[in-house]
Order: sequence, then structure tokens, then C-alpha cells
Amino acid sequence: MKPEPIFGMMAEFDTATDIVAAAERTTEAGYKKVDAYSPFPIEELAEAIGFHKNGVPLITLIGGILGMCGGFMLQWWINTISYPVNIGGRPPNSWPAFIPVTFEMTILFAGLSAVFGMLVLNGLPMPYHPVFNVPRFAEVTRDKFFLVIFSSDPRYDTVKTRAFLESLGAKSISEVPS
Repeated sequence: MKPEPIFGMMAEFDTATDIVAAAERTTEAGYKKVDAYSPFPIEELAEAIGFHKNGVPLITLIGGILGMCGGFMLQWWINTISYPVNIGGRPPNSWPAFIPVTFEMTILFAGLSAVFGMLVLNGLPMPYHPVFNVPRFAEVTRDKFFLVIFSSDPRYDTVKTRAFLESLGAKSISEVPS
């Protein structure tokens, strides 16, 4: 019989200060693929696990620029190439008249790209995650804090990782099946 693959090792903590201290020690120990779960946002926790990169602003900027260019080019194409109509003697490429639609397209594309970029970067929708296989994980919505070291981390070794998590003072340690 083939053994079930392991997603990682999960440690449970009682307080926010305990998990922040444990996350800092985990990063200092060289673990890179780490995640933490808490019932409320903890500012220091994201910094402690080394989460600094956020791609949503860049995706929003690119979406806004594409919307701006698309809105302007659409109006320019219609008024100068596709259907040129001389209205009141104005030139076909009357860019000041294009500003309201260009602005609106910028906002629309930036907003939509922010929403869809956030969903994609967060891996949503995700109706299933391996941490749901651990029965104690249900406590994360109430008053418990969890730290997971992924098995894909280069430093992960089942015995050494368990011993390391025990040294952090974890209340309980569980293997997370995939």
C-alpha cells in the first residue's frame, strides 16, 4: 500500500504572541515555505513568515494603463479611420473630447483587474485546502493559531521538523495529509 503524501507539518499555538515568536524563529531557522493561520489579522505575522510581495498593485496599474490605451484608441479609430464625421469643423483627432471616456475606461479596467488579480494571486476560489484534513484546524476560527511548514520546503524533514516545532512550544503538532 502506498503511503499518503504529506502536505506539511502543522503546529498549534494558544496566543498571537506565541505564533509571531514561532514564525520569527522558523524563518531564522531557514524555512522558506511557511504559512500561518489566525482568527484575526496579525500585522507582525505576515512580516515574520517573510510575506512581503504583493502583486495586486502592479496588476491594477497594468489594467488601468490597458484600459486607458484601449479607451483612447477606440475613440481615435472610430473618429479618424472607421467613421470620420466633421462635426462643427473640429479635427478628427480631437483628443480633449476623448478624455471622459478614456478616464472611465481606465477606472473600469483597473478595478476589474484588481479584483480578478486578487482572486488569481490568492488562489481563489479554493473550496478545498489540505489543512482542512486536520481536525484541530477548525479551532482557527475561534481562538487558536496555526503555523504550517510545507513539505516542499528544501529544509523539510519529517523528524527534524517535528522536533523543531516541539522546541517552539507548540500545543500540538500534526502532519497535514495532501
